[in-house]
Amino acid sequence: MTNNQQLKTNVQTKISPKASFHIFTESIKVKTPQFSQLISLIAKDAETRRSQDREAPPYIAMDLIRQSRLGALRLPVELGGGGSSIRELFQVIIQLAEVDSDVAHSLRAHYSFVEDLLISPANDQRDQWLKKIASGEIIGNAFTEISSKNVGNMVFETILSPEGDDYRLNGTKYFSTGTMYADSVLVTASTVDGKPVSVIVPTDREGVIIKDDWDGIGQRLTGSGTTYLKNVLVKKEEVILKREDKTPFNSYLQLYLHAVITGIMRNIVTDAASLVRKRSRTFSFASTNTTVADPQLQQIIGQISSSTFAAESMVLTAADSLDIAVNSAIEGVIDYNSSHTASLHAAQAKVIIDNLALQAATQLFEVGGASATRQSANLDRHWRNIRTIASHNPTIYKARAIGNYILNDTQLPLEQVYF
Repeated sequence: MTNNQQLKTNVQTKISPKASFHIFTESIKVKTPQFSQLISLIAKDAETRRSQDREAPPYIAMDLIRQSRLGALRLPVELGGGGSSIRELFQVIIQLAEVDSDVAHSLRAHYSFVEDLLISPANDQRDQWLKKIASGEIIGNAFTEISSKNVGNMVFETILSPEGDDYRLNGTKYFSTGTMYADSVLVTASTVDGKPVSVIVPTDREGVIIKDDWDGIGQRLTGSGTTYLKNVLVKKEEVILKREDKTPFNSYLQLYLHAVITGIMRNIVTDAASLVRKRSRTFSFASTNTTVADPQLQQIIGQISSSTFAAESMVLTAADSLDIAVNSAIEGVIDYNSSHTASLHAAQAKVIIDNLALQAATQLFEVGGASATRQSANLDRHWRNIRTIASHNPTIYKARAIGNYILNDTQLPLEQVYF
């Protein structure tokens, strides 16, 4: 048993004597009783873990996602998927994040990889991975290198070296979100002659070591730890060469994060209403004898709810732009202008949603009083989670780029495309 398998087994045993489920027998589709059951089960698992041990990883929830083949939502029905649009997928991510933001965030690299497969020209490698995803396989990532100074130029310190007909992979990757829950991991690297390349290997392969050492203030259970690659065998069919013809804008990954934030905001609305309903005594300066009738508290909850509605509307509008861009593809190449529009809309959504979400997480405490600050209530998790997610690609850079585009017609910078 590898270190990764042992870690998972130990945690699952701690959570439940029965770590495996066999509830879903076919690929799930949205707006069905089976989908509602899945969300309910994941919500129950999250609630159980928070009440018993707030640091328990969501292995049970990820097993349920694997069994239900939720990761295949974007695949066409004829390929065993759910046939969902990007907008429909992001609606699902919002619902998933509402009940467990760690689980929703952990699937980010998976869904991005699926999106890339769907837009890529047909070939045997692509078809094999679509089949694996349709069967429930989950993909993680190993992209980030802290010490690298040339990542923007797609030069990595992780090296793929030839060995006979195959290869060996060596390097260290950080912030490998979701990888400790995944079946395979997508790794970016450079060849010995400096060319960018990606490989995808099983997470239990010898030499793949995943360390759960993420110590961020929020999103603590996303498995965003360090991935060590020590002389890992890579078969030649596991190598994915970087496509030179791919449209370089990459707004999908950014907008995904704001779907997660929006789900957290929906949870804040629920928690705010619950705090007010459960509170038996009112404040000294309150204008009513009951909290539910207090106009100030009603106003705050109304503001939080309205902010959440605005955030969700922005995410889904930007997702519509992504759908338009993807549907414009000819032979796997997305129309440049449509791709830029999608990137612009994702950036505009981020600039507004970050502020709305952080404000909502703070306003939550305005309706709960001092008792809401108890660590046992764990309500600070919303602010910590939002702050952590929003710190990806700081807002100030997005806002400046948007302003430069409006004033000078300078298009947004190209973002890194890993595979």
